[in-house]
Amino acid sequence: MDDEKHGRQKAIHLATLENGVENLGIEFMEEIQDPGEHVWDEERGTGVDAGTRLPPLWRRRLQPALKAKEFFSHHAELFRWILLGLVCTAYAAFLLTACILDFQRALALFILTCVVLFFMAHNLFKKLWGKKLLRFLKPLNNPTLKLWLKRCLIAAALVGLVLWLALDTSQRPEQLVSFAGICMFIFLLFACSKHHLSVSWRAVSWGLGLQFVLGIFVIRTEPGFIAFQWLGDQIQIFLDYTTVGSSFVFGDTLVKDVFAFQVLPIIIFFSCVMSILYYMGLMQWLILKISWLMQVTMGTTATETLSVAGNIFVSQTESPLLIRPYLEDMTLSEIHVVMTGGYATIAGSLLGAYISFGIDAASLIAASVMAAPCALALSKLVYPEVEKSKFQNKEGVKLSYGEAQNLLEATTSGAAISIGVIANIAANLIAFLAVLAFINAALSWLGEMVDIQELSFQLICSYILRPVAFMLGVDWADCPIVAELLGIKLFLNEFVAYQELSGYKNRRLAGVEEWIGDKKQWISIRAEIITTFALCGFANFSSIGIMLGGLTSMVPHRKSEFSKIVMSALLTGACVSLVNACVAGILYVPRGPEINCFSFLNTSFTVSSYDSYVCCKKVFQSVILTGTNSSSFTGSRMDFTTDMLDNCCKFYNHTACA
Repeated sequence: MDDEKHGRQKAIHLATLENGVENLGIEFMEEIQDPGEHVWDEERGTGVDAGTRLPPLWRRRLQPALKAKEFFSHHAELFRWILLGLVCTAYAAFLLTACILDFQRALALFILTCVVLFFMAHNLFKKLWGKKLLRFLKPLNNPTLKLWLKRCLIAAALVGLVLWLALDTSQRPEQLVSFAGICMFIFLLFACSKHHLSVSWRAVSWGLGLQFVLGIFVIRTEPGFIAFQWLGDQIQIFLDYTTVGSSFVFGDTLVKDVFAFQVLPIIIFFSCVMSILYYMGLMQWLILKISWLMQVTMGTTATETLSVAGNIFVSQTESPLLIRPYLEDMTLSEIHVVMTGGYATIAGSLLGAYISFGIDAASLIAASVMAAPCALALSKLVYPEVEKSKFQNKEGVKLSYGEAQNLLEATTSGAAISIGVIANIAANLIAFLAVLAFINAALSWLGEMVDIQELSFQLICSYILRPVAFMLGVDWADCPIVAELLGIKLFLNEFVAYQELSGYKNRRLAGVEEWIGDKKQWISIRAEIITTFALCGFANFSSIGIMLGGLTSMVPHRKSEFSKIVMSALLTGACVSLVNACVAGILYVPRGPEINCFSFLNTSFTVSSYDSYVCCKKVFQSVILTGTNSSSFTGSRMDFTTDMLDNCCKFYNHTACA
């Protein structure tokens, strides 16, 4: 150790001399040493009796510097508060100026500031008055009082649900189908439960309740809908910056025309940003807040709750890393939750890729958030806890800040990690699409032998899974397409399914006719939203190996235990996405003002769109011709002209055009 220390000192000394720079500290060390004087050893942080005695001249020269250093060290806290006050004052002045100049433009910054101030005030309140508040609420721990509060809460929830169904579904009866779908999936999962008598109905009811409340906030309330819509728009704008880097590396032509260079770089960018947020501790803070809410309401353990909360932002293999030190001692029920959470959600990096397809960003974000409590609830329904867990409280369960030592390392490591993800996605897409094409060719060949034309994997799925699609609340006409997408997601992966969904959505937005021959070209907006929720998850058979490989690499000796429950967790995760879709089906309502077709058709449109298709369909369906040469005809609540009909006939074929 002494030799190593001496070597480091010598290296510094040589570098200083080579650069021709005077270093007073080294010159002092070269002075005659006095063994009796006490000197500070910077490496050990202690005093040693081998220091140097400085000449009087140097002592006098260094005395002001030493006094200044002592002054700053004694008042370091004061200077820190002064600097913080100046920064906060400058930020407040900037925010005030921005709000005065244009409040709408500064609204996002204002909201973010209010959120930060709220949590800072919450932490301050908890620190100053938290213990006093707990002592004040101590009488509520009375068992009899808690029992009555629980009964009143259950009664209120049941009454509220009945009133909701009676009032809300009276206008939209199709919502009852989605509610029946939730009941069906819960009944099926309970029938497959490992321990029927040990089911924690508190966890199940609270999990489904939190999911429903989140759904109401996001889908039904105006503030929640606007907030998530704004968040989705900002993520889309943020992801557009990927084009700068990918265009520089690959060129504009490849980025615009080739899928691999258009979508996959987004995963690199998003992974890099997630790594930075993880290094800064923001992700850990957010995960802890979400897991705390679920833990105190549902009564689940700290480890399983942290893992499920982490799955909102990271993938099925990264989330277990949050609780890696505790996997060895977790019960099978807790491991089942970890697996189910991984299958029921998607990774944050892939979220950006799906948004780039044109999938509704607000629905994707809402589906990821709503899936967390639902995954906990349904996992505890299928595999209840019958063992004694070591992690009933969150004390002793800590989240690491990763291995990065600085911000630059976090940035580069996040980009490097995404390379494996991209390679895996590209390889899977090549393999699965090729296998799908081969299967379809083989099925078509076999079908022709018995006079069944165009037999394919998608066609088989559209028949087998059509009842499931209908129970989600999808119109029967849209069920074949939705069932086909569900089959692709389950047997291939959600990436391919979202690609197919984006194709249907783009055709609808382009104003393509809904039916060409006997083939439907797109599905309704309601069906799109429900399908977006239903596809949001890693629950497919190809993910079994990924899940087992990730967990067994951390705890190799539990491989056999993991293998026993992985299939149950996969099916439970798939049901989580389907229940999520049912909730979306119950809560979905058309938003935005209805298009004024009379005004729209009065303007000569040159490109077809969804609005043009809707308005022209109204023209075709509500035509009452007064004669072959009539200049006008009456539609529902408005008068159309032949010019409007002629304009529609330029884009769509209909018998009225003849």
